[in-house]
Amino acid sequence: MYKNIITRTVFLIICLVSFTSFAHGVDDETQSFLLGNKGVAFGPFLYIGAKHMVTGYDHLLFLVGVIFFLYRTREIVMYVSFFTIGHSLTLLLGVMADINVNAYLIDAIIALSIVYKGFDNLGGFKQFFGKQPNTKIAVLIFGLFHGFGLATKLQEFKFDKEGLLVNLLGFNLGVEIGQFLALGFVLLILAVWRKYDSYIKFSNLTNIALMASGFLLLGYQLAGYFVNT
Repeated sequence: MYKNIITRTVFLIICLVSFTSFAHGVDDETQSFLLGNKGVAFGPFLYIGAKHMVTGYDHLLFLVGVIFFLYRTREIVMYVSFFTIGHSLTLLLGVMADINVNAYLIDAIIALSIVYKGFDNLGGFKQFFGKQPNTKIAVLIFGLFHGFGLATKLQEFKFDKEGLLVNLLGFNLGVEIGQFLALGFVLLILAVWRKYDSYIKFSNLTNIALMASGFLLLGYQLAGYFVNT
């Protein structure tokens, strides 16, 4: 039984890495729209933001780690709000102020945030360092990096300055909608799984898989950085 679970976990991780470029890439139709857009286009940007978040596996993996051991709705809302505040600030600031950050390095930090959360869930900080970092502040800080990750994707396209703020607000709202939909699906799965003893029984394995995913994504981004810069 353990062998089957480990095999499936490894398979899922491999699939995840294989689809990383899709998760953070922009399809041809979206590229054409972004490159050709002039003026205010709140609705299309809202749709693009939602689609990007739903397919943004690194953002979602981090959030899965954040909510994995959260059982109260109030706590889930609080932690997700810290993440939302962080990525909303740097998304808007990064694009509006034209702050250029290397996309591969930012995505590498995002990958590290996944490793961090899996390690935290395993009790690694207390076990190895005898101290537990402030989890809320950590989620906020990593949220800032995730926001820059979103900003770098948009900065690849030279937007028309007219209506830029409105379009960014639409994109950010779309990100929140996509996040809400994706997290709703994840929470539904967790709610069902938590009814079984296997949830706690395999929680360590799940978070080890989360860390492994983060390390693989980290390697993917660093390889891209050294090859393309």
